[in-house]
Amino acid sequence: MDKVLFLNMSSTKELAENSAIKNAYKELLRVSYRSLTREDKQLIRKAFDIAVAAHNEQRRESGEAYIFHPIAVARIVASEIGLDATSIAAALLHDVVEDNSNYTYDMLEEACGRDVSRIVKGLTKIGKLNAENKVSLQAENFRKMLLTINEDVRVIIIKIADRLHNMQTMSNIRPEKQVKIASETLYIYAPLAHRIGLYNIKTELEDLGLKYTEPEMYNLIVAKKEESKEEQNEYIKAFSEALQKAMTKEKINCIIKGRPKSIYSIRNKMRKQNISYQEVYDKFAMRIIYKSKEKNEKFLAWKIYSIITDEYTPNPTRLRDWISAPKSTGYEALHITVMGPQGKWIEIQIRSERMNEVAEKGYAAHYKYKNNGEEDNLDVWVNKLQDAIENHEINAVDFVEEFKFNLYAQEIFVFTPTGELKSLPKGASALDFAYAIHTEVGMHTRGIKVNGKLKPLDYQLSSGDSVEVITSENAKPSQSWLDYTITARARSKIKTALKEETKSIAEDGKEILRRKLKQLKIPLNTKETNAMVNFFKLKTSLDLFYRVGVGAIDSKMIKEFASSRSNMLMSFIKRSIRKDSAPKGINDNEITSKYDLLVFGNDRERLDYKLSPCCSPIPGDKVFGFLTINDGIKIHKHDCPNALSLQSNFAYRIIKAQWIDSSQQEFTAVLKLSGLDHLGLVNEVTRVISNTMNVNINSLSFDTQGGVFNGTITLSVKNNNYVTKLVQHLKNMNGIDKVVRV
Repeated sequence: MDKVLFLNMSSTKELAENSAIKNAYKELLRVSYRSLTREDKQLIRKAFDIAVAAHNEQRRESGEAYIFHPIAVARIVASEIGLDATSIAAALLHDVVEDNSNYTYDMLEEACGRDVSRIVKGLTKIGKLNAENKVSLQAENFRKMLLTINEDVRVIIIKIADRLHNMQTMSNIRPEKQVKIASETLYIYAPLAHRIGLYNIKTELEDLGLKYTEPEMYNLIVAKKEESKEEQNEYIKAFSEALQKAMTKEKINCIIKGRPKSIYSIRNKMRKQNISYQEVYDKFAMRIIYKSKEKNEKFLAWKIYSIITDEYTPNPTRLRDWISAPKSTGYEALHITVMGPQGKWIEIQIRSERMNEVAEKGYAAHYKYKNNGEEDNLDVWVNKLQDAIENHEINAVDFVEEFKFNLYAQEIFVFTPTGELKSLPKGASALDFAYAIHTEVGMHTRGIKVNGKLKPLDYQLSSGDSVEVITSENAKPSQSWLDYTITARARSKIKTALKEETKSIAEDGKEILRRKLKQLKIPLNTKETNAMVNFFKLKTSLDLFYRVGVGAIDSKMIKEFASSRSNMLMSFIKRSIRKDSAPKGINDNEITSKYDLLVFGNDRERLDYKLSPCCSPIPGDKVFGFLTINDGIKIHKHDCPNALSLQSNFAYRIIKAQWIDSSQQEFTAVLKLSGLDHLGLVNEVTRVISNTMNVNINSLSFDTQGGVFNGTITLSVKNNNYVTKLVQHLKNMNGIDKVVRV
């Protein structure tokens, strides 16, 4: 009887699940941003049937049928991003080949077409990696993903949708994995969403990332927002009604919305400005979305600006015109900040319906509004990236770091001598501009004129500058150019050029070395080359040959190497006492006594550990701790053969470790104070620090103007706990408004 009842219950559950899957599929078709043709629906249905069959036996960690995940990703792709039927089908199939060996790309191509198969292949490739030695596996993973932009930008967009749904459904996985995934999201996926123009998704990814990386801060901000929600809604309502009345009077057809500032952006402002939640004043913004034909958009935007500024006083330093010069993401809007009721500054974003659609849908809206096959901003950006990412030889970590910098960077707009407008990241130099014009222009830059005046190559450009590049056939990149540039394109080209020049000089150096060694009766073979690399304390044979080529290693030094071969013991002694074998300012006694204490974490805790035999680290090596299951903390060198495997597969068990000088019992901390000045203030502060907390003051400076003081105190403390307690004591003092650790 019990068995029959169980079967009935199981059958009922299965029926309910099947019904939910069918409803999810119908909803997917219903919410699509694009108008789906009959052929589109047939393609999506084929993909859906394959996905259901492939994931039939699979379940997520929550216990839910796995098929709900690809359907959810497809829904994000269809509705929130607004891609086409090909992309929706690829989203449904994105895990099929990877998760089920019975399916191949050829099968997908036969059923759903070449484009779908190619996108799925691009998505699958991201997870299948063979990383090089000494390269972060995660960085290599990111590089593989970024390189798919060249193949089809839809691969990246679907991957972002996949990551969004994973972030939305992370509650059932381990906390350590949550932190790892959330960190990756904040590191690369949110900036990518921002750069592609998916601002709504970027905001959600950031908020969810903060939820798992800083849960206490996330919950604090959520609670504070909830406390002030009713008051804020009333303020927004009153302000909106006043604006709407003014717009109706001028016959402007628009919608006015209040938009709360995201949790992540509030946290970011608190961190950057060292302020509390209460001190973040612009916690929401207003958005005016108006109806207009495309040719009248600019005129109406400035008319709305005029109406608003007739009612409220604008802040002239906060005007942002991204209609005349759209962001390179394609974002267009007019942003103004006005003094609203109760003396509050309020940002107002003015957008047409088309501009708003582009801001929310990004790529899809670009495509929808594209005319006559002209390139849109996303196409231009993807084309620019091809130069930046074509150099596959550079270290994956460097590649991702440089690429990532260009994702979130604010923009400036400068002019060529012919009046053409060029966008560059904020902080870009005149040399970055030269490479933005053309690679050959950058390579042969001799000088720069900004606004008609000669400027150095590292001159930092500002919006509105007119820039002219002076070229010469004899000019070529130097190592210092890397210090002058910030854009991925320029740095990639400079590194490639320097590497080619280094190889050329190294080839000449190799021949010079061969001749000099021949005179000393020493053959130039692998054994002798490696011996010389070790003797001169270099990393590779290329370093050796290059230094010979430029004369940094001369005949006298080569003879020293030759003589060292006759007496290995003497060679060892000489090398150990060479003046250049130790950093300047450190004598032999310091070398033996320093770096004998290993500490862990940001607070430099002392913990029990063992040195791993696989790489035999010694004091002074760059190391990390690995928490083993049965053997405590094992110490590995950063370049240990097992480092990649450990850091990639067991990131949650990695502990930051560092060798330090054990004689350094105290650490330096710097505090900044501000508040209202009064007689005896400095004396009170020093008494609290020295007597109450028993902490030594290294230096102290106070500056008072108009009754307000700003102070800087440098202290010697044993650990972070002392600083935390001291900050709290100082905050409780009369007249002190703010205390922050620098």
